[in-house]
Amino acid sequence: MENLSKKKILFAITKSNWGGAQRYVYDLATGVPRDQFETAVAVGGSGALVEKLAASGVTVLPLAGLQRDLSATADVGGFLALYRAIKKYRPDVIHLNSSKVGVLGALAARLLRVPRIVFTVHGWPFEEQRNMLWRVMAFLGSWGTALFSHSVIVISTKDLRIGRRLPFCGRKMRLIFNGIDFSMPFSSGEQIRNAFPRGVHITGTVGELTQNKNHISLIEQVKNDPRLFLAIVGEGEERARLERKIQEYDLTGRVKLFGFLPASEVMKGFDTFTLPSKKEGLPYVLLEAKAAGLPIVANRVGGVNDVVDAQDMGDFTLSQMIEKTIRLYRS
Repeated sequence: MENLSKKKILFAITKSNWGGAQRYVYDLATGVPRDQFETAVAVGGSGALVEKLAASGVTVLPLAGLQRDLSATADVGGFLALYRAIKKYRPDVIHLNSSKVGVLGALAARLLRVPRIVFTVHGWPFEEQRNMLWRVMAFLGSWGTALFSHSVIVISTKDLRIGRRLPFCGRKMRLIFNGIDFSMPFSSGEQIRNAFPRGVHITGTVGELTQNKNHISLIEQVKNDPRLFLAIVGEGEERARLERKIQEYDLTGRVKLFGFLPASEVMKGFDTFTLPSKKEGLPYVLLEAKAAGLPIVANRVGGVNDVVDAQDMGDFTLSQMIEKTIRLYRS
């Protein structure tokens, strides 16, 4: 008789803030058919991702002590937390996201003989502009994760080319673009429009306020061009620094920080969308800017080329992303 039991999938991710990787985990954990799959998410912290998963009825397994930065003591604790979560949930598939949880989770999953280990690369970390020692450690961690995994999902053609060069890992690479629902409604964006003088051309960006997102470069541009008006939507560790620069350059009338708002509520408030990031995987906000019909100015990093140059957006739909990923779970 055919086994009709649901396949159990455990997603794992380091941080619980709301960024691209967290949105990806949420979309998959809530989007796979519930009559075929049972899902849970192991995650560090108690941020927006945890709240959204709980509201959607997805089981959350907290990973106490897990952190992104390197720390021998914390990493031992993070590994033990992951090991316990995997042993408790006993998944058929573990789907790892982010570098730290990737290397720790892949090792724990191998020790516990999880049948299927899938790792998604949200941008290879060793491509970041950091010191050489950090990049070497990031490379070894990424390579080790790929070695221990059965399948590695990359979300851009650039990362696919890099992944195929990893020793003994090339055949594991699978290109699956991030996807959105292109039928999503967009509001008028009046909250953005009303914050600036009537009739001005507003350049806008959406993203977590981190160094990799490079918002400081946009503020420098506004400083040097009195015609520019800039809306920055997002929250993060760089907010205080950006606020100081806005004050220092006397730009409070032309640069506004709006905090976290859904992209669907702000895109129509922009005349141009810009993405000055130093590093990206495949940015959801670019897909949303395309869906909103906005002109785009972006640094060509990560998967930016894939989106900006795409003539057919069919490969970037949420349904395609879920369908192609499910095939890996079943293989």
